[in-house]
Amino acid sequence: MTHTIKQFLSDSELLLNAVGEGVYGFDANGHAVFINPAAEQMTGWPAEELLGKNIHEYHHHSHENGEKYPVDECKIYNTMRDGEKRRVTDEVFWRKDGSCFPVEYTSTPVYKDGELIGAVAVFRDVSQQKLTDHNLREALKKVHELSEKLQDENTYLQAEINDNWAGSGLEGTSKLFLQLLEQIKVVSQTDSTVLISGENGTGKEVVARNLHQLSHRCNSPLVKVNCAAFTASLLESELFGHEKGAFTGANERRKGRFELADQGTLFLDEIGELSAEAQTKLLRVLQEREFERVGGSKTIKVDIRVIAATNRNLLAMVEQGLFRMDLYYRLNVFPIEVPALRERIEDIPLLCNSILNKLNHKLKKQITGINNRSIVKLSRYNWPGNIRELQNILEREVILSTSNILNIKQDLSSSKMVTNTRNKTLADIEKSYITDILMDCQWRIGGATGAAKILGLPDSTLRSRMKKLNITRK
Repeated sequence: MTHTIKQFLSDSELLLNAVGEGVYGFDANGHAVFINPAAEQMTGWPAEELLGKNIHEYHHHSHENGEKYPVDECKIYNTMRDGEKRRVTDEVFWRKDGSCFPVEYTSTPVYKDGELIGAVAVFRDVSQQKLTDHNLREALKKVHELSEKLQDENTYLQAEINDNWAGSGLEGTSKLFLQLLEQIKVVSQTDSTVLISGENGTGKEVVARNLHQLSHRCNSPLVKVNCAAFTASLLESELFGHEKGAFTGANERRKGRFELADQGTLFLDEIGELSAEAQTKLLRVLQEREFERVGGSKTIKVDIRVIAATNRNLLAMVEQGLFRMDLYYRLNVFPIEVPALRERIEDIPLLCNSILNKLNHKLKKQITGINNRSIVKLSRYNWPGNIRELQNILEREVILSTSNILNIKQDLSSSKMVTNTRNKTLADIEKSYITDILMDCQWRIGGATGAAKILGLPDSTLRSRMKKLNITRK
């Protein structure tokens, strides 16, 4: 019978030796009786070492993971037993040097006069095909990730575009302001964490945006998180993202702000409002620059620059046990104090010009300037709401103005302000100011005519400040 299969193969030997695929011929006992040059080249096994032997034991003995591959399970040898043709695409052959390569092969039974006399196995090395398939899958995965990231960033940036108008506070020539600009210029060229402190309305976010724009990360996103706008549980999802099904309502996977800020800057506004639990989780991310999404187990690494801002005295909070000391020092690498407007009154004329230019564009007005009497009036005011309050006063005046020269008609009596604020804490002044605005708006918080709009705050932030300051409608 062995002679018969040899004779069968010898009739086509010239053709089989010329093909690029490897070819094995087996007799009915499973012994190799023919091996072409392509098979020798791919496996490294010379024909003389394998002819007459069970080839499975030489280079088909194990699966790719090293697990033993018994000969009675071998697809090639099963064809010799049952006469069934087989095509296999997910196995490997082992070379003589001990390495392996992925193969596709067919094992075809050979019959003569109706009798099964052996089999022929034709195989080819599919390493390059597997590599190409892998590279294609990786490329498609990368395209999907980039597309998803772009969509997430567009969604985030659109929300930023739709946010309340805030104007610009980086206008001035006062000594304190020039010192602030110098600090921004110096630290913007580094990746150091910056802690911006200052009263509400002084322009801390404007400082953060300028730090980002002057840095080498300026072509990557600046992603903002208002720490006061979320509960502890929601903040975790907002910062780190969540997997589908992580909690009720998590109908799809969502990337968090840390992930969106990768290669860019993360701005943590109102950092002093973080809960103790959120402080602990934030500390770990700042230390390791890695995290897991809520409901996930995969560790995600990010390359971000962190800028934090607060209107609270974090060091005092540390002493009171309200803020983690290690987190404070992790954030306070380079502190920047934004001066209050009353400390830089001489900058008011420049600030007014800048704000009026933006208001003209926003409100479709043509205000060319502000009269001297109004400048004096503004300069005598104590500005508990800082630049944000100046923006709101000017906006109301521009809306009502029928002249190209602005004339401030609102009552800004400096003596009244000094009397009302003397011996009061900053929290008391803020509470009084917010309450006055709410009363003017008939306690309407949201909408175009609501208090949040006038104060230049998101609705959620104003509600948070009202709760903190114990402001309730009388």
